[in-house]
Amino acid sequence: MAGTALDENPVTEPPSQPPVRVERTRRVITEDPSTADKNFNRITMASGISVLLLLVLVGVFLMIQSGEALSETGILRFLTRTEWRTDVQPARIGVLGLLTGTVLVALVAVVIAVPFSVFCALAITEYSTAKRRKWLVGVVDLLAAVPSLLFGLWGFLYLSDKIVPISRWLSQNLGFIPLFKTESDASLTGSIFIAGIVVALMVLPIITSVVREVFSQTPPGEKEAALALGGTRWGMIRAVVFPFGKGGIIGGSMLGLGRALGETIAVALLLPQVPQKIGESIHILQNGGATVSGFIANRAGADSFTTSGLLAAGLVLFVITLGTNMIASVVVSKSRSGAGVDI
Repeated sequence: MAGTALDENPVTEPPSQPPVRVERTRRVITEDPSTADKNFNRITMASGISVLLLLVLVGVFLMIQSGEALSETGILRFLTRTEWRTDVQPARIGVLGLLTGTVLVALVAVVIAVPFSVFCALAITEYSTAKRRKWLVGVVDLLAAVPSLLFGLWGFLYLSDKIVPISRWLSQNLGFIPLFKTESDASLTGSIFIAGIVVALMVLPIITSVVREVFSQTPPGEKEAALALGGTRWGMIRAVVFPFGKGGIIGGSMLGLGRALGETIAVALLLPQVPQKIGESIHILQNGGATVSGFIANRAGADSFTTSGLLAAGLVLFVITLGTNMIASVVVSKSRSGAGVDI
């Protein structure tokens, strides 16, 4: 009986409810920028235009103020003359001797700074732990914050005497190269070589920062593939990191070159700031030489004609430095490593 009753009224389970599906709210993508985006675009555009406007105003100011000297001397003669004499009539002023010293100091600085910057960037990005990387980056950035006056005083009071033995060794062993040739009784302090070493320390943080950012963006997949194929870390760096960062190294070097061309206070303290003939300026190990910026700093406050000539020299340096930085930006932007890097 009980079994029959249970068979006639079987216990049924309630039907299972289907899972409730939660619909995701889709993000509506519109082509119209928001108000915040529009305001940000306006601010950035205004900032960029302001920088360009300031550059144009600086160039126009230099052109106007240098008109007296250029009109009396002549542009071509001003660019090709090495001497600077305002104590004769007519005055004989030219910027070629100053440009020669400026370029030599900048080239010495870049030749010394670039290898150290590349290896420093590699030490930070490839060989350091995360903890060590933080304080290394901080040390490099702190070096960029040191005033150029301190670098100049340090080089003038301490480094010059320490570099004299190196200059003497280069002169004795590599004197057959005109660049390292010196006179028998020449002083080896206050030379372009010493000034270049000091300027190299000043541009090293700039080059290191650019190269470090480029090296850090090397595709990790390519690096891991090179290591997986049995390559050493140095082999991976040569095969992957260096080819990827080639544009960044070139761009950073040219950016440092532009910075070295405009250095003022340090070279004003280290060099006698006497324009020399091109043949004499080539001897970078002995005392002598002048740069455009250092010469302007030493002669500031002179008569109106001399001031006009100094501003004309500043105009030439302004054009060269601006062109160097623009070329550096183009090189980085067109390289593979410059896809996401702005300098």
